[in-house]
Amino acid sequence: MSGAQAPDGMHRRVIVLGATGAFGRHVCAAVGAAGEDVLRVARRPGTATGAGRFFPMDLVGEGPDGLARLIDAERPYAVVNAAGAVWLCSPEAMRQANHALVDTVLAAMAAASWRPRLVHVGSVHEYAPQPPGTSLDERTPTRPTTLYGRTKLQGTEAVLTASAAGQVEAVVLRVSNAIGAGTSPGSLLGRVAAQLRAAEADREAVVRVSPLRASRDFVDARDAADAVLAAAALPVGGELINIGRGEAVPVRTMVERLITASGQRARIVEEAEPGARPATDQDWMRVETSRARRLLHWTVRHSIDSSARDLWEATAPGAEPSPQDHPAATVPVPPRPETADHRPRGGSTRTTRTWPPQTRPVQQPE
Repeated sequence: MSGAQAPDGMHRRVIVLGATGAFGRHVCAAVGAAGEDVLRVARRPGTATGAGRFFPMDLVGEGPDGLARLIDAERPYAVVNAAGAVWLCSPEAMRQANHALVDTVLAAMAAASWRPRLVHVGSVHEYAPQPPGTSLDERTPTRPTTLYGRTKLQGTEAVLTASAAGQVEAVVLRVSNAIGAGTSPGSLLGRVAAQLRAAEADREAVVRVSPLRASRDFVDARDAADAVLAAAALPVGGELINIGRGEAVPVRTMVERLITASGQRARIVEEAEPGARPATDQDWMRVETSRARRLLHWTVRHSIDSSARDLWEATAPGAEPSPQDHPAATVPVPPRPETADHRPRGGSTRTTRTWPPQTRPVQQPE
């Protein structure tokens, strides 16, 4: 089912926090492609993929009350927390974006009288590093070795604790290395793409990178966004679910596929950086995805070549449009409605929903 309102009186609407970020854009595009109404929330409009309204909000700076009122006014069936920080930011900014912001979201959802599901986007980097040949599943110990992993884990633990206490209906998706359009310029592949774009025409590009010794589980951001959409609608509240390709791909292979997608001649030069981490630190990653297949009826659809092409094409100047303005973007957040069809806490559950279908066909990778 799709449209502005479902038969149970619930608006077919999703609020996406961090909507203009690298992954949030893909979530918004997936919601829009499903025929749903998406409300994008972020500090600044930035650029985004697909249609949708935009509402400016500094979640940490403003505190939970503004988001609580927005939830009550919009009455979404789901709130997706795709906000966070990983690249090119200070340790304090990372703690604010990955942990303090989550506390704000949880407080807002506890204060709101409308009760949507929270889909929290976590990271497989919350797990302890594993030896080559093993897979990360939901039982893998959580002993992250990076500040990013530690702050993301703090946010995930807060969500799971609130869910277990009945304060919020939530599901956590631990996503592996998501790639595609909008990949951060601070990431390895983002830096490679920038060097290729900056190379002179008809000349061999020189791509300078740190030693390419790792293998990672790369998942297309579009596939990961499909998992978010399924988690928003299917009866998986309280679950922790890993999202990944299910295979370890050498980082060198991904760099080579990106070069191929660019159509340019390029030479890779590996240079050790001062203070680089040792070769044994998280050099292998493969994600076990059986729970995602079973609970979300989800599997990857895009090949790594397709992901590389999507990443490359999105780096062309003017490749992404700006989001539309939300009608309330220049006025205060509206007061909470007190209407007869407002679904307060303790109201009907989500078990009667029929969208999306409980099964989805398995599609072959592109």
